[in-house]
Order: sequence, then C-alpha cells, then structure tokens
Amino acid sequence: MDAAMELSLPVAAQPSLDDVVSLAVDAEAAGYERVWLPETWGRDAVTMLSLAAERTETVELGTSIVNVYSRSPALLGQTAATLQEASDGRFRLGIGPSGPAVIENWHGQPFTQPLRQTRETVEIIKQVLSGEPVEYAGDHFDLSGFRLRCDAPEPAPPVDAAGMGPKAVELAGRFADGWHALTFTPDGMCERLADLRRGAEMGDRDPENVRVTLSLPCCALEDAEQARSLARQHLAFYIGGMGTFYRDALARQGHADTAEQIYDAWQAGERGTAVAAIDPLLDDLAAVGSPEHARERLAEFGNIDGVDAISVSFPRGADAEEIETTMAALAPDA
Repeated sequence: MDAAMELSLPVAAQPSLDDVVSLAVDAEAAGYERVWLPETWGRDAVTMLSLAAERTETVELGTSIVNVYSRSPALLGQTAATLQEASDGRFRLGIGPSGPAVIENWHGQPFTQPLRQTRETVEIIKQVLSGEPVEYAGDHFDLSGFRLRCDAPEPAPPVDAAGMGPKAVELAGRFADGWHALTFTPDGMCERLADLRRGAEMGDRDPENVRVTLSLPCCALEDAEQARSLARQHLAFYIGGMGTFYRDALARQGHADTAEQIYDAWQAGERGTAVAAIDPLLDDLAAVGSPEHARERLAEFGNIDGVDAISVSFPRGADAEEIETTMAALAPDA
C-alpha cells in the first residue's frame, strides 16, 4: 500500500477522556503515522489533542475536522499555533464547513456561503500563523490589527480543508495545504482528485504539494458479519440522517438511486430498509469484514493514485473491544 496509515479516534464510543487519549498512545505504539480527532457533539478536539500531545512523543496529531462557523478564524489560528507548540511541531489543522444540521441546529449560526467561509478562514488562519499583523477584508470577515502575542510557530502547521463536492475540493486544491475526503468510492475519489488538481493549477501550485487524506470506515473482526453490520448502520446513518451532503456526494459518484433509497427510507423511519440498501456499495465505501478482507480493501484504497494517507475510522456503533481489535488488525506494524 502506497498511502500512509493514520487513525481517526472514535470520540463518541469512549466512556472517558482518558480512554480516548489512551487510544492515541496505542496508535503511536502500533506505528500509525498520525492521529486525527473529529469534533462533533461530544468532547472538544482541542482539549483532547492537548492531552494527547502531552502523552505521546512521535505520532502526528490533527483535527479532522473542526468547523469554520463555531470558532472565529483568528481563534482557530491561535489554537493551531498553540497546539503546534504543545506537540513540538506535530500538529496539522483540518477544517471544513460541516452542514446546516450542525451549524444552524447545534451552534445557532447561519450556514451561509460555506465555500467562501472556508476560503476566508483558511486565508486568515495562514496570516495569523505567519506572526504578522492580520489585515483582511473579505465577504464574511473584516479584520485589522490582530497579531499573535507569542512567537509564530516554526514551522507553521499545515491547514487542510474538507470537502465532498467539486467546488469544495477545487477550493482545497487552490488555497489549503491538504484535502480531507470522506464517503468516496475508489472511482469517486479519482473524479474528485481531478478537481483538486484543477484547483491547485488555478492557484499556481503543484498538486503534489496538496496532501490528500481519505477517512475510511474500517472494522476488522473474526465475526465478519458483525463488522459488516456495524459499517452498514454507520453509513446509512450518515447518508440518511446527517442532512443531504452525504446523500448528494454519493449521487455525484453515480449512485443516485441508492443514495435516494437510503435517504428516503431513513427519513421515513424505515431504518432497516436504509441499512440494507447500503449493502451493494459496502465494499466500495469501507474496509470491513474479516481481518484478511479488511486489509485487502484497505490496500485497494491506499493504492489509489493521488491518495497520500488513509485514516482508519470506526463505525459509530463499534464498542471498545471492536475498536481495539480493528486497530491492531490494521496497524502498520501488524
């Protein structure tokens, strides 16, 4: 497999903060290159990454992702600078717009012009991290005079952007240091990688310098059907229950009928129908099943030309033992 092996920590599945941080320690011991922390509706990523930085030595750390609405760009820049210092230069910031279900319903902020919001946030963060006074006039933000009161981080942590649609991926290629991909088939990844390259060329940048990370649902158990069942439920929840972005992303990849079937069934409360409908696409969206099968699928995704890293993520319903078993089975040092 050509891609680096990384890990997305399963925040919601862990009973305590110490349990989450211990997984980062275990990931370092198992040879994973980087540990990513999502931020959804549980523990915040900044506190957890601070603790992980204290308890690890070599594994890289990052957010995948924090949204661009609930924190100001200047605060995100400060946070990135601080975590870079706390981790001795091991931090990478992943940001993205999320969606209206999260931003409007949970954070009480208007979900307007997500691409423009993301672009301006990336640009401001980079100004903050330079250590120079921030002067910025945009559609969403108008800043003057802000400057870090501490030394600028050296090196500055990279700033990645998440996105699923063509324009969002093009934006990552044009302005960010990396792109975070989620819910893609191998063919769908290849289509979006063309958008990334176009964006990089628009920004007069080398596409090879824009790092691509694919977050991949993984579950490797001796009980292969249990692993696959957990992944079906996970994917059906996101496609059917988390707004329309995941549904639309799957439709753009040539699976509109399946995406609509899952979404409509989930919205109607027919969860069993939604879960069953994902089955024909399961191996194209995840690496799940027996350890041998999961490793084979993981390698297929990791060999996609243009993908720099695969981040092993876990089905939302997986328990602690299933997470630990999968981590061990798919570890680079296994």
